[in-house]
Amino acid sequence: MWHVILNLLTLILINRLLVDRKFPQKSLTQGELITIYTMLSLAGGIAGRDSYQILVPVMGWAFEFATPENEWNQLFHRFLPDWLILREPDVLHQLYRGDSTLYKWPTLRVLVAPVLWWSLFVLVLGLTMFCLNVLIRKQWIQNEKLSYPIIQLPLAITQSNDSHWQGQGGRFFRNRLLWAGFSIGGAINIINGIHHLVPSFPHLPVTYLDYNLGQYFTNKPWSAVGRFPFPIYPFVIAIGFFLPLDLAFSTWFFYLFRKVQQVAGVALGIKALPAFPYLNQQSTGAWLGLFVVVMWAGRTHFRSVSRQVFSLSSSTENINDESGKDSPMSYRLACIGILFGSIAIVLFCHQAGLSLWIIPPFFFIFFMLSIAITRARAELGPPTHELAGMNPGNLMVDLIGTRQIGANNLSIFPLFWFFAGRGYRGHLMPHQLECLKMAEQTRMNVQKLGLAMLVAIFLGSLSAFWALYHLAFIEGLGVIPIGHDSGVFRMLAGRLNHPTPADLPATSFMGVGMLMTFLLMFLRTRFLWWPLHPVGYALSMNFGIDYIWSCLIFSSIIKRIILSYGGVGTYRRAIPFFLGVILGEYVIGGFWSLIGVILQYKTYDFYFA
Repeated sequence: MWHVILNLLTLILINRLLVDRKFPQKSLTQGELITIYTMLSLAGGIAGRDSYQILVPVMGWAFEFATPENEWNQLFHRFLPDWLILREPDVLHQLYRGDSTLYKWPTLRVLVAPVLWWSLFVLVLGLTMFCLNVLIRKQWIQNEKLSYPIIQLPLAITQSNDSHWQGQGGRFFRNRLLWAGFSIGGAINIINGIHHLVPSFPHLPVTYLDYNLGQYFTNKPWSAVGRFPFPIYPFVIAIGFFLPLDLAFSTWFFYLFRKVQQVAGVALGIKALPAFPYLNQQSTGAWLGLFVVVMWAGRTHFRSVSRQVFSLSSSTENINDESGKDSPMSYRLACIGILFGSIAIVLFCHQAGLSLWIIPPFFFIFFMLSIAITRARAELGPPTHELAGMNPGNLMVDLIGTRQIGANNLSIFPLFWFFAGRGYRGHLMPHQLECLKMAEQTRMNVQKLGLAMLVAIFLGSLSAFWALYHLAFIEGLGVIPIGHDSGVFRMLAGRLNHPTPADLPATSFMGVGMLMTFLLMFLRTRFLWWPLHPVGYALSMNFGIDYIWSCLIFSSIIKRIILSYGGVGTYRRAIPFFLGVILGEYVIGGFWSLIGVILQYKTYDFYFA
């Protein structure tokens, strides 16, 4: 999240130029800066494009855009809970058309209940994820010693050294290679930012939209590759430098393998399977397979956790005891938190309209995916994990069909699209565990950090609702470029109008994805030279990797050359350069965004431009 790093840099600059000189005793410590980073990361994830930017439009979409022709009123309106949605015509008209204001009592009165209920629900989800992280934390951080590549940049800019200013990253910021990288990343953004405002000014084509290799494949079966972007984002290349070589290679290798599958389907004329090669289902199976692999690898640890939780002894001799200042909470308390969270989730969802039988499998699948995503981030740190459309609802539709699920349950699924369906890019659970790793590495009080996380989730929810509604009532929710997914209700209408049985081919390809994960993991454990990682397969079967695959080709080549000819020492000396490239893009890209906010004008977007 570039905006979090940018805010952190701003605080460090204020710390250095103002607070250190005038009030040194009030200067922010590294622990305080990491706490701020943690809270902003979680709040930013909640407000993100895959989260509340979907929830806010979805809360009223089914009523604002219901017509006699689409018959949504007869199909599913009766199943939608009044206390979680918006259905008042006057408020909806103002919300989607704009030219109004949030700050009117009739409007606030309608919004207050749904906002509070959703905020409490997300808080419970966040608490449950935090408790799950407590159970897996020691296994991944201390036993397996996973690398957590994502935290390198925030740790570097808040690192502790000799003097107080060095404690804010002074030695890091004096590195010449850092500023060389910063200059490259920043210069590209300056040039492209000016080009965006003055089209006659030259630009450097580095974005997702600049290259489409698919235009060269016009005849069948090659045209089946579809859009074939070739982005060259400098900051993604720099992030890829910190990824293990096997993941970087596996990601772009399996992306090309995905394209081969699409071409093969047309070349072989596989028309009996219209959705071949069932990429979404392969990805779903792969991620669920990763969960199974992770649980199996940590089985000794989890047995120890179980013994401690159910032991009647209060002894702390067990090596996996989590009591003490260096741990967020005891395992037993974490399990109580999971139990409380599970009960609260069941009550909330049943009151919303879900049948009791469907709630446990829905959320069990959700948390399986959550743990798998968290593991991928902790071990390998992929720059993105957009798992579009991969969610418990779709999986259950494939497994048992829409008839068995029922209209009431299908109608509630769109309301959960914001946390279990669209993309998981702002998922809270990986952020939580990464911040716990940072806290341990800097010897912070992780118990207080855990409390700060929960505060950030609740306040982040309220602030996200406020910001989105404030903007929507002015500009109109139907026109502002946020992540609303109106298609969920069209999909719902299709499922209700045309009920389907279980989809055997789709289910089979989930099994293929899971077996592929098991096979890749088996080969990795048997052959040290095996270059393909199952996370690369899981990531690449979904379209989110289209934005970065080619960048990882460059980063893996650069890293291989440095390690082969310069060794580990050269690799370590090169780290500030690549961190500088990331900072250069973040700072200058953030500058263009700030200019756009001030001038109310669309400026250069360094990632989605």
